[in-house]
Amino acid sequence: MFYPRKTPARWPALLFLTLTLGLAALPGCGTLPGADSADQQAGRAAFALQVHVDDEGIRDYLSEHLELQRFRQLPDLQDQELARLLGAADANARELLATLGYFSPDITLRLLDTPAPAKDEPPRTVELTLRPGPRTHVASADITVSGAPDLARRQAQLQRNWSLAPGEAFTQQAWDEAKTQGLRGLQARRYPQARIADSRADIDADNAQARLAVHYDSGPAYRFGPLQIRGGERYDSTRIARIALLPTGQDYSQARLLDAQQRLAASGYYDAVFLTLDTEGPDPQAAPVIAQVRDAPLQKLVFGVGVSTDSGARLSMDHSHNRLPGLGWRAVSKLSLDNKRKLASTDWTALPSSHGWRWFSGVQLQREATGSFEVDSSRLRAGRTQNSDHIDRSYFLQHDMAHNRGPGAPPWASAISANYGWTGRYFNNNNAPTRGWGLAGEIGVGTTLRPARQPFVRAQLRWQSFIGLGRVDLGDRVSRDSRLALRLEGGAVLARAGADIPVTQLFLTGGDTTVRGYGYRSIGAGINNGQTYGGRYMTVASAEWQRPITLRGNRTDFESATFIDAGAVADQPGQMAARVGVGAGLRWRSPVGPLQADLAYGLQSHALRLHLRLGYTF
Repeated sequence: MFYPRKTPARWPALLFLTLTLGLAALPGCGTLPGADSADQQAGRAAFALQVHVDDEGIRDYLSEHLELQRFRQLPDLQDQELARLLGAADANARELLATLGYFSPDITLRLLDTPAPAKDEPPRTVELTLRPGPRTHVASADITVSGAPDLARRQAQLQRNWSLAPGEAFTQQAWDEAKTQGLRGLQARRYPQARIADSRADIDADNAQARLAVHYDSGPAYRFGPLQIRGGERYDSTRIARIALLPTGQDYSQARLLDAQQRLAASGYYDAVFLTLDTEGPDPQAAPVIAQVRDAPLQKLVFGVGVSTDSGARLSMDHSHNRLPGLGWRAVSKLSLDNKRKLASTDWTALPSSHGWRWFSGVQLQREATGSFEVDSSRLRAGRTQNSDHIDRSYFLQHDMAHNRGPGAPPWASAISANYGWTGRYFNNNNAPTRGWGLAGEIGVGTTLRPARQPFVRAQLRWQSFIGLGRVDLGDRVSRDSRLALRLEGGAVLARAGADIPVTQLFLTGGDTTVRGYGYRSIGAGINNGQTYGGRYMTVASAEWQRPITLRGNRTDFESATFIDAGAVADQPGQMAARVGVGAGLRWRSPVGPLQADLAYGLQSHALRLHLRLGYTF
């Protein structure tokens, strides 16, 4: 057996001490001759790079992307290595210029020594002088599609929407973007498996022309199959799937898939939702949609702080219970307090049936400044509602009670009514529309209960439309629509002259979303001594010109708006007197929704008001 010999401990200690002293002495080498010169060169660039060309954009592009830039800060770069880099610089510059559409440039490279360079000045300068020559433009663009049943129509659509059209300047970036945009157009509807089968850009450098050709393989056409919810355990996934309104059996549409995802995410049952089309299945005509979800808590309490130009600072508390014991309904209860209103409410909603209808009920208690009076009111409502892709319907019974406070206030009144509501939304985006229209109507038939029974009919109609006025060029082949936003609203309560209708069934207008330039619900019917109260007839009209904004030639997410609003409320049609507001404002496409800020002047109130609003609802 071999045993290693033990080394006395004093030898390792002596060796360690020697090494330590030697390492400590190394910094002293800086005092040797030539050390200062090495330190000076360590912080000095190997050479300076200068690009001489008339076009500032080309100069900046080459200065940033030339391979030479990577080696400028190497202080020990040898002459032989620099010569090799200069030899490759010509080809590198031509490559970069080609991506910008310049295929016949005249390039000159020179290496100059710097006489008596300063301490931090590079000893050499590389000068690149060039004349880029004519820029290449697109002569033709040939787009073909194979595999699609609707071949001719889709091919014509791609050709019509092709972003790099004949006559435009050719660049590699524009070419790549055009191909990708065409592919996304195919993948967005019916053909999620579409791909670029072949693409070619033939460059005629002598004539500065580019002939483009791209061939797309559409792949099979897909239709939506059933929605399968995975990951959720707490709630009834079969019935919740109906909230998504996925158009099973219809052609695949990326927009409809995202709409279904948004509906599930907004349902309150899930904290996270992600929908994908299963393209691995055997039947593209019934491809399942997989919803990966994460359950939301059974109960949730949310505290909020906000501010509104209509009602000032606001405090709120929202409580949701996603499965009420015994019923299985979802309950959302709310407490809210601001300068104009104190509100307590709870709304209960069932899951949809197989036909999409769901039961709902709600109770609301409120104290609000209404016209010239403080009004304590309550509302009880119960009925059924159905939400489809574009249309919402509901019918319900409603009980209203209103107690008016203040000198000369109308009497305490209550009423019961049967109502039907219909809303159709045909916008390109329900949360931030720029095209399309919407129409909503509600009609109710009822009777007052207190102080006396009198029949009445209440009707209300709203309309909104966005009309394109042409496109505004924002540069870099980007343009956006300017548009005219038109809005109309009208309402009427038909009853005997002496009927005491609860003010919650009458009309008031004015504020951020109705007639700007006037206070929140400050336009009403005139009663005793110039006091304002809800009226039986109401009309509102608005016209707004919305236009994209560029700043110093750069596109932004802001738009300008110029508008005129008008509204009137009265107890008799002949007494209607319009209140008009005019103004201008800004729109911002913020990450949380459209934000609008408007400054409006009321022609009758002679007041200038600021109006702020986040989000859009119709």
